[in-house]
Amino acid sequence: MPLNRRTFLGRSAAAGAGVAVAGGAVATPAEAQGHSHGHGRPPKRYSFTVMGTTDLHGNVFNWDYFTDKEFDDKAHNDVGLAKISTLVNQIREEKGRRNTLLIDAGDTIQGTQLSYYYAKVDPITAQHGPVHPMAQSMNAIGYDAAALGNHEFNYGIPVLRKFEEQCDFPLLGANALDAKTLRPAFPPYFMKRLRTPHGRDVRVAVLGLTNPGIAIWDKQNVQGKMTFPGLEEQAAKWVPKLRSMGADVVIVSAHSGSSGTSSYGDQLPYVENAAGLVAEQVPGIDAILVGHAHTEIAEYFVENKETGKKVVLSEPLKWGQRLTVFDFDLVWSKGRWTVEKVGAKVLNSNTVAEDPEITKLLGDEHEKVVAYVNQVIGTSTVRMTTAEAAWKDEPLIDLINHVQAETVKAALAGGAYGALPVLSQASCFSRTAAVPAGEVTIRDAAGLYPFENTLEARLLTGAQLKEYLEFSARYYAQTAAGAPVDTAKLTNAGNIPDYNYDVVSGLTYEIDIAKPAGSRIVNLAFEGRPVDAAAEFVLAVNNYRASGGGAFPHVAGAKQLWANSEEIRNTIITWVKAKGTLDPAEFAAVGWKLTRDGVPVF
Repeated sequence: MPLNRRTFLGRSAAAGAGVAVAGGAVATPAEAQGHSHGHGRPPKRYSFTVMGTTDLHGNVFNWDYFTDKEFDDKAHNDVGLAKISTLVNQIREEKGRRNTLLIDAGDTIQGTQLSYYYAKVDPITAQHGPVHPMAQSMNAIGYDAAALGNHEFNYGIPVLRKFEEQCDFPLLGANALDAKTLRPAFPPYFMKRLRTPHGRDVRVAVLGLTNPGIAIWDKQNVQGKMTFPGLEEQAAKWVPKLRSMGADVVIVSAHSGSSGTSSYGDQLPYVENAAGLVAEQVPGIDAILVGHAHTEIAEYFVENKETGKKVVLSEPLKWGQRLTVFDFDLVWSKGRWTVEKVGAKVLNSNTVAEDPEITKLLGDEHEKVVAYVNQVIGTSTVRMTTAEAAWKDEPLIDLINHVQAETVKAALAGGAYGALPVLSQASCFSRTAAVPAGEVTIRDAAGLYPFENTLEARLLTGAQLKEYLEFSARYYAQTAAGAPVDTAKLTNAGNIPDYNYDVVSGLTYEIDIAKPAGSRIVNLAFEGRPVDAAAEFVLAVNNYRASGGGAFPHVAGAKQLWANSEEIRNTIITWVKAKGTLDPAEFAAVGWKLTRDGVPVF
């Protein structure tokens, strides 16, 4: 959908100002007796709590729309805002609602079929369209502010702007700038006054920072419209401003991991996971709610280089599995409030029941989406799963590659590159995806591809493809010939996630896991002959990988021959509908295998 420039630029200009909200009447917080001040009076003290979530990814209910049953994993985690709501209510009850804030660190409107349905099937952008389930539930729970995540941009700016309109709280992004004016395209910060029993309000500022990777990952949605400078640079600009505006406490909500690493190589001058660097380099921050990395960090202290002050960081686990709780103790000293102590912990949402108010509020939406994902779109001759796809060439991954290659072939047919061989890359995104024998539903097909990636075609040489495959094969732990092979320890070497291990179909090759990473690809062939280093191939590749996600060599800089905006998941669903019957004999072949000294591992 084209961006409405008038509303966008109008909003951008308005967004230069932050959002200020005053707290309610006097509350009774936890007070402590401290050292006396002069005439034997104890100092004035005040305590308050900030709760935080991140990477909710469209989870309201403790439900898995791909398996059509309650969510469960090995650790028996639960997911969803309905559970978070119960935890939030408990903290507000304990601390007094007026002494609490609730914030989020982004990635809110993408990730489940519930959020997909209201972006694409029954879109919130339609005239008289529905209200997004995430807006409804976060409004009902009473969020104060949320930072923008990179996945907020997946459905384009119009969907994001509509979601923003539907939220009763601001979406913050100090480093999401209008590309033309270089002014903030969203409110950079939010400020709230908390009333204390001492007649002196505490002013709490929340600065929102998002991920500079948006410029790469959602290039087609943001190019020429928005720009995303680094987190440290924008924090250094805004934190002193907030302090000069009278903020007693400054909290950063950052959709950025704490590790200082990047997953897209050297394509951007900015760091993807910069929360720790922000704490270290920018003075004046008291706490950082961390997001994006999908890891759990209950409490982590980073010393600021300039002041020597310790800044507390906390990242609650994704999808509403955890709630971060920051507890602040303040003391009145020299005419102002100062933070005496701050700590953090996380609460597990599997310890509580879902809040019936939230489940009731969104019951209709939930039922609609369950009905949608259970629509039958075809049949399969056999049951297929991805349970062993991380170490074996399995038909379900071949299915993804077959659909992608066919789509690209059709798109390039008759053009300058129509005669080149088309290869395809895919990853095992989920080890629990399965297609049953018999009826196949939308959720079966969608479960193969849980991300909103789109498809591109890039031009690569034989030599580049070999390097691409070598890079991918780092995923396996080096295992000597003759040594026992434990599949639990074989994969994810160096913490490489499954989605950053690619197989390429259309070629045949072996991965010798006895050899060190970088020299594992053996017998690389195309149509039975060794691959010519200079030969040209078309690679059907998802936009995440093509834009540098995972930092695979060559592909991001390769010539783009074609791209579309249709999600690969939908392309698969459409293909299955048109085909009617899934028969592995028509699309599956063993193109790669793990070996040691020429002997197959499996």
